[in-house]
Amino acid sequence: MNFFTHLECGMCAKELPADKAWNLCPDCGKPLLARYDLKAAKKAVSRTEIASRVPDMWRYFELLPVLDARYRLCLGEGYTPLHAAHRLGREVGCSQLFVKDEGLNPTGSFKARGLSAAVSKAYELGIKALSIPTAGNAGGAMSAYAALAGMEAFVFMPKDVPPPFINECKALGAKVTLIDGLITDCGKAAAREVKEYGRFDLSTLKEPYRIEGKKTMGYEVAEQFGWALPDVIIYPTGGGTGLVGMWKAFDEMEQLGWISSKRPRMVTVQSAGCAPMVKAFHEGKEFAEPWQDAKTIADGLRVPAAVGDFLVLRALRESSGTAVAVPDEEIMEATNLL
Repeated sequence: MNFFTHLECGMCAKELPADKAWNLCPDCGKPLLARYDLKAAKKAVSRTEIASRVPDMWRYFELLPVLDARYRLCLGEGYTPLHAAHRLGREVGCSQLFVKDEGLNPTGSFKARGLSAAVSKAYELGIKALSIPTAGNAGGAMSAYAALAGMEAFVFMPKDVPPPFINECKALGAKVTLIDGLITDCGKAAAREVKEYGRFDLSTLKEPYRIEGKKTMGYEVAEQFGWALPDVIIYPTGGGTGLVGMWKAFDEMEQLGWISSKRPRMVTVQSAGCAPMVKAFHEGKEFAEPWQDAKTIADGLRVPAAVGDFLVLRALRESSGTAVAVPDEEIMEATNLL
């Protein structure tokens, strides 16, 4: 049983059928979002039923885009622990501080959620070759799920990423191309070969399904808090898929009757050396201007331009949230404190 019905453009609301491979909206070039028949789902699936299932992200399969269970590529992603950080909370003056440990996902990051969903859907649609520009973690995750499905994987990385990221992708069978530049330069190189060789582009928010895997973080947080939501969610933001996905999940769960209308304030955190979302938020803009000369020790946050910028900024404003830029020195101090 599955309630995925169609795709809808996040900007112009154009609707597209779900049985074809799409990247961006053909009319306005903005990200597409998966939509579900939530009225029917509300009658068919309950929170109680969900709680009895295997603890991975596919426990929410009715609200994920893969229609046929045979195509679900699962390595145990999702349902990561939510730790009560008591001592850290006392240190920073927050008595109810929790940390969702996404490092326990397959391939070591939350990217496994998005790539599990995206590669699974590509597999179901009969796609044979996948392409991704990445700062590291997303490439490893795509390579793992492509290997599980027996699909070809092509990864484009900045040449200055840490060597373990490169080695991981190669070990998992991907063809790795190193680019002298940033992830945006990798995206341009990947796009050229996508067009030339007919590969499917899995860039952040340039296809509709990575966000669906990431949104399960929102479902899990609600479930782990007894179907309530925290007051604030602080989210390190590169492309912003996870933040947008969680905001989408909260809306879906309210329509399902699983949670109330109360929402967390969403907080985007970026490095001061690459903070396009923070700048756009505080300037009141709908879109973020590309960040010039992006530099940060946090490789995954070195994203000078994001195609889903307006979706991130929309979630921040709708939630009465905010955006914060942190210098690399403070990132290191906070990492050691944590």
